Amino acid sequence: MIVSDMPYELKNRLVIGVASSAVFDLAESDEVFRQKGEEEYRKFQQEKLNDPLPKGIAFPFIKRLLSLNDLHDDPEDPLVEVVLLSRNDPDTGLRVMKTIEHYGLGMTRAIFMQGRSPYEYIPALNIALFLSRNKLDVDAAIHAGYPAGQVLESHFDDDEHDPTLRIAFDFDGVLAGDESEVVMQSSGLPEFHAHEVRNVTQPHNPGPLKELLVRISKIQSVEEQYKQAHPDYQNRIRVSIVTARNAPSHERALMTLKSWGVMANDAFFLGGIEKGKVLGVLKPHIFFDDQPGHLRSTSTVVPSVHIPFGVTNQS
Repeated sequence: MIVSDMPYELKNRLVIGVASSAVFDLAESDEVFRQKGEEEYRKFQQEKLNDPLPKGIAFPFIKRLLSLNDLHDDPEDPLVEVVLLSRNDPDTGLRVMKTIEHYGLGMTRAIFMQGRSPYEYIPALNIALFLSRNKLDVDAAIHAGYPAGQVLESHFDDDEHDPTLRIAFDFDGVLAGDESEVVMQSSGLPEFHAHEVRNVTQPHNPGPLKELLVRISKIQSVEEQYKQAHPDYQNRIRVSIVTARNAPSHERALMTLKSWGVMANDAFFLGGIEKGKVLGVLKPHIFFDDQPGHLRSTSTVVPSVHIPFGVTNQS
């Protein structure tokens, strides 16, 4: 077999890093590890090697994201790359790789680091989002300035017949920095609105997931190009902003998105209305928010991810 000596380039792709805990249900495996220790955990994984792990909370999101690679004719040039970042060693991680193969997920690259968090490799792999159930790993990644989110125990629905990928973002502390949230926390709602009106033409500083949104937007542009050649094609990606902002602070948020060259398909400026009620209708395959209070309601209806960034997460 001839192998190209050219490096595999990641900079023009949407790269997601996932811990196995985000994509698969590891409850049984984790229980063995906690109750019986590492040696018995190894034996358990070896015995279950050919038993696929159940689907986890981020599975519907990852599956649909990878399906977008059919927009490119060349399978060697995918739009999306999902890399497994695991605390397992390669031997115990083998069951995860076999599970990936069982479900037909197009994930072929992995990093296994026995007992250590692999988050330090996020910039080396050009990762726009790292998903894990491990709070300490996600906190450390955010503290280092990397885009990461903790997948929370959540309700999720994987309708096999629905090809649409619905992604929902909070705005402040997720897509944008927390500058305005600092004003809100220190001076209250009236001053927050006044601050946003004064600075309406000044785009917000980027938050942890700004680059993720930019790369998703580029794939939406590829969809539009594909649609020109295939008029019957139905766009699959739908991006929504679901924020506690309301008028008059909505305008600066929209101006910021425009300055980044992106737009949302939907925007919900809720002004304190419970997000869970709206998301229960919208039914995104994943929702990102920085505030635990919001996530307590959203996680009962949709897959929810905590972005532990900014002033609302400072103890």
